[in-house]
Amino acid sequence: MPTIVVEVMPKAEILDPQGKAVGNALARLGKNDLTNVRIGKRFEVQVDGPVDDAKLAEVREIAVDVFSNAVIEDVVSVTVDDTEDGVAK
Repeated sequence: MPTIVVEVMPKAEILDPQGKAVGNALARLGKNDLTNVRIGKRFEVQVDGPVDDAKLAEVREIAVDVFSNAVIEDVVSVTVDDTEDGVAK
């Protein structure tokens, strides 16, 4: 059963307090080369049947309307996870 993965991130101009907190923690751990952390959301939608361009467009529309808040978030990707265990190799 194919899985469509949707990634949603805060718009660049929106403050991200969670990302800021993680960035500060990384700095305290001495990881000063890892900066500008942003935290988003990931949705996984299983599909009965094949995934084609029309199905991806349908899920993208749902992502914009339901999964994200268009005022403060962007849908940054809608992709098909075609790995068996969900882990890219």
